[in-house]
Amino acid sequence: QVQLVESGGGLVQAGGSVRLSCAASGRTFSVYDMGWFRQTPGKDREFVAAISRSGVSTYYRDSSRFTISRVNAMNTVYLQMNSLKPEDTADYYCAASRKLLSSSTFDYDYWGQGTRVTVSS
Repeated sequence: QVQLVESGGGLVQAGGSVRLSCAASGRTFSVYDMGWFRQTPGKDREFVAAISRSGVSTYYRDSSRFTISRVNAMNTVYLQMNSLKPEDTADYYCAASRKLLSSSTFDYDYWGQGTRVTVSS
């Protein structure tokens, strides 16, 4: 069992940056690949980025502005988002998966409650 808690969301101006954090409970954090997803009202949850359990490999929907990282010793995964646009406004969720670098929500076993990022124009 893994419990995930996101933080770091808030209101930011377009062009700004924000770093989201996801803290995991339990001692098995390092056996999971981790992903970030986002969702806006009325739309499906969409993939943003994933990182392998070792942290060596990453996979992005858009690598030009976002960076995913993790510190296994701290049971934490991060999402650094730069050059934010109003269309990045969404609830952001972290999730844990046994599958390698998956972009599918179906492959993720545990989810956080989400943190909202609002980008103003």
